[in-house]
Amino acid sequence: MNKAKVSLVRCPNYDGQAVRSAILRHFELHGGIESFISKGDSVLIKPNMIAPRPSQCAAQTDPAVIIELAKILLDFGAKPFVGDSPAWSNTRACAESLGIVEPLNKLGVRIRQLGRPVNRVLEHSGAKIGISSIALDADKIINLPKLKTHQQLVATIAVKNMFGCVSGKAKAIWHYKKGATFDDFCTMLIDIYKLLNPVITIIDAIVAMEGPGPIRGNPKKLGWLVASVDPIAAEVICCDLIGISPGQLPIIKTAEILGFGCTDKQNIQVVGDSFAVGERIVLAPAELTPLRFSSARIIKSIFRQIFILVKTGRKQ
Repeated sequence: MNKAKVSLVRCPNYDGQAVRSAILRHFELHGGIESFISKGDSVLIKPNMIAPRPSQCAAQTDPAVIIELAKILLDFGAKPFVGDSPAWSNTRACAESLGIVEPLNKLGVRIRQLGRPVNRVLEHSGAKIGISSIALDADKIINLPKLKTHQQLVATIAVKNMFGCVSGKAKAIWHYKKGATFDDFCTMLIDIYKLLNPVITIIDAIVAMEGPGPIRGNPKKLGWLVASVDPIAAEVICCDLIGISPGQLPIIKTAEILGFGCTDKQNIQVVGDSFAVGERIVLAPAELTPLRFSSARIIKSIFRQIFILVKTGRKQ
C-alpha cells in the first residue's frame, strides 16, 4: 500500500522570497509542479477569504502566499486567477483588505467572485447544491486554506476551504439543511471537495488562528507551510503540529467512515523538514457553538451581508 505523502516546510515569516522558496520546495517534494499543472492551464487559486480582515488578523490566507503562488504559476506558463465566495462581503473587498488587488493587477492575475452557480448532486449526501461554474470551469484548482480553530468544527485545515465554491449566502442555508449532525455536514463538505478535486492543498500555517475562529480568533505563529494531495492526511499531520487529536475533528471522523483520504498516521509519509513533538504549539481552542444555523441566524446573516455590501460599495 502506497503511503499518503504530506510535506512539511519551515517558513518563519511572510517574506516573499521565503514563501516562494517554501512553495517551490513543496512542489519538488511532490514530484514537481509539472505533475499537477500543464502550461496554459487555467488555475483557480482558492484561498480562504472569509471576511474583509487585514492579514495581521490571521482570518484569511496571507497575501504573500497568494501572490507568490500566482507568480510561480505564471513563471511556469499557467494562467492563474484568484477566486472565492466569502461568507461576508465579497471577494474584491476581502482582497482589498489583504492588499493584494494592486500586486495581482500588475501580474495580470484576475480576482473573481465565485458566482454563477450550477446545481450538482453530491455523491454521498445526495444534496443538490449550487457550485460556482467559475470554479468548475477551471482546468485545475489549488486549495490554499488557512489553519484556524473553529467554533463549530474545532479546527478547519484543508477540506472546508472548498465550501467557499458554494456561491453567496447559500452556505448559511446549507449550515441549516445539513447542520443537524456533524456526519451530515462533513459528508457534504467532503463531497464538495471530491467534486472540485483540487490537484494539491497548500496550507498556510505560518501564522494560524487560535481561540474563537474562524473570524474573531487571535494570530498564533507556527512557522509552517504544509502540503498534500490528500487533504485528510494533511489534516492529520496538522493536528500533530497544534496538539489536537485527529479524533477530535468531525471532518476526519467522517472521512474515516466514508473511506476518504488517509486517517491513519501510520500510513502517512511525512517529507521535507522534520518535526519533533517538543516543537508542538498548542492552539487555544474555540468555545464551541451549534453547527446548525437557526432560521433567525440565517435571516440576520443575510441582512448583515446586504449592509456590508452596501457599505463596501459606497467606499469604492
